[in-house]
Amino acid sequence: MESLEGEQVHDISNKYWMTTSNGDGSKLREIIAASGISVRLWRLYAYFWLICLFFPILSLVQTPLSGLGLPVTIAGLITFVAIYLWVMWPHPLDDGRRARFRLQTSATLIISLTVLVMFLSINYGSSFLWLFIGVSAIAGLILSFRNASIVVFGLTLLTLGLSVSASQSILLVKWLQIIPLVLLVRGLGLDMIGFVRLSDALRELYTAREELARQAVTEERLRMARDLHDLLGHTLSLITLKSELAGRLLEKDPRAASQEVHEVERVARQALREVREAVAGYRQRTLHGELDGARQILEAAGVACTVEEQAHSLPPGIDAILGWVVREGVTNVIRHSRAQHCLIRIMSTGEYIRAEVINDGYPREENSKGQMGSGLSGLTERVAGQGGRIETGTSPSSNGIGYHLKVEIPINGVLITEAR
Repeated sequence: MESLEGEQVHDISNKYWMTTSNGDGSKLREIIAASGISVRLWRLYAYFWLICLFFPILSLVQTPLSGLGLPVTIAGLITFVAIYLWVMWPHPLDDGRRARFRLQTSATLIISLTVLVMFLSINYGSSFLWLFIGVSAIAGLILSFRNASIVVFGLTLLTLGLSVSASQSILLVKWLQIIPLVLLVRGLGLDMIGFVRLSDALRELYTAREELARQAVTEERLRMARDLHDLLGHTLSLITLKSELAGRLLEKDPRAASQEVHEVERVARQALREVREAVAGYRQRTLHGELDGARQILEAAGVACTVEEQAHSLPPGIDAILGWVVREGVTNVIRHSRAQHCLIRIMSTGEYIRAEVINDGYPREENSKGQMGSGLSGLTERVAGQGGRIETGTSPSSNGIGYHLKVEIPINGVLITEAR
């Protein structure tokens, strides 16, 4: 069961990374950066171990081979280097490496390199045993954890056995050369196994994170659908029934029909308020977004808009409230005034933030009694929660009477009001 679950995790991970590799590769670059091992650093580290060629080449220089020995050894070394460079070129996190080295291909490659190194070391000197360092590194990189561990252990014993057998007697064994060689064969193989395990862990971690993000989005959509259903299901049913009733009473009892229509309007406004309060929990207002929206809606309504923004890098809470101020102020300009020009000013004194929405129109008759609407009431509560204050009223304008909305919010929690 454990192995089956592990295979399923790897299948999901491989599918995700194959999709990523076919895209723009941004995810792959992100994971490589998170691992702390860049592509350049990886290749520098991997190719450094070609230093194992030093002893075979030194042996060929000191004791030149005759006949076919020299071209055979050179061909063998070139083959070894070519395969090593080809295997080590991809980063361990690059999923193309997994697609390139399947089990059969990997086994064939390891066996071929092992036979090549054994042939060279038996026929042309024990100095070629140093090539087992590269073979161990390749095995640790392209094989699975279990297989790589077995192969690295086997290569370690093989290197030790061939090194000892190359000596004429057990007393002539050069342990000071054999022990470092055996340790390097074992150590580099285990090192590559660690790189692969790290890459697998990072791959699975990011795959799980993407899956959790998708689940969170799905849950949020379900919650939004449930909340909207709870908010609007009963209300819309009530509106439908009262609308039908008003339609039936329209000819028989116009006064009763009018009352039902007013009741429908009241219920609709209540539903609108509830929806707005619910939506406020799903998205956070931002000042810059609301300023852009204010320009667009005012221009569409034929109202010239001027924005003066002198405050930047605001705390998130204050930024959100100022976004609400701009939205509510512009909404009131559109709905309740006959303005031709609107000024939106955001300024900071270092002690408090002031937001002003000023227009040259005047309130319509149905809204001129000084009563605070639900939008301004909610805005007042938000501003008060930050220790600020709100002010509305008429003000002089070029057209005679204008209207303003002013909000002051302290930056450090204590409101400092300038003299007026």
